[in-house]
Amino acid sequence: MTLFQERGYDKTTMRAIAKETGVSVGNAYYYFAGKEHLIQGFYDRIAAEHQVAVRDVLERESGLEARLAGVLHAWLDIAEPYHEFAAQFFKNAADPESPLSPFSPESEHAREAAIDVHREVLAGSKAKVPAELADVLPELMWLSQMGLVLYWIFDRSPDRERSRRLADRGARLTTRGVALARFRVLRPLVHEVHELFTDFLPGMAQTVTARKKPTK
Repeated sequence: MTLFQERGYDKTTMRAIAKETGVSVGNAYYYFAGKEHLIQGFYDRIAAEHQVAVRDVLERESGLEARLAGVLHAWLDIAEPYHEFAAQFFKNAADPESPLSPFSPESEHAREAAIDVHREVLAGSKAKVPAELADVLPELMWLSQMGLVLYWIFDRSPDRERSRRLADRGARLTTRGVALARFRVLRPLVHEVHELFTDFLPGMAQTVTARKKPTK
């Protein structure tokens, strides 16, 4: 990650990566098809660390707001050492067609791991979630987290204090939204919002398709 931080994503070559790690260029390509695969490995590592880090808050808290806020703060804690790196390659990740995009097919594994955390946030809470929204809401919660990530990337406040305030307020707003979703008259609106993202974000359509596949 040091090279990406120092040079940026575009200027970091596989040759430079091979030299930094002390292997030949051929061996570097043997282990990784390209530098984007290194970033995918980084995504997967962050997702795995996050799943471990949230265990304490999910075992301790039963209120949806506390669970969600704890999960978001845990992500901010884990990601903090990579803040400058995130800013370096954001322009690549922001392109929906880029393999670095969190919505890309290449990012599916990390994306699903993150959505699974939100499924657990909901399932283990005291919130009453309509069965028809049990799959939709975690995906919308993850999209909300992506909004937090975008803000965090450009947050220059001390200790990313503004991002943490946003996490708390976002958790509170999400909790209220889930509570309102109990009312049948509002459920079509939730589905419509979800369909909007599904139609315009390529990775979300893939996520929905994968979810609907029957398990063997």
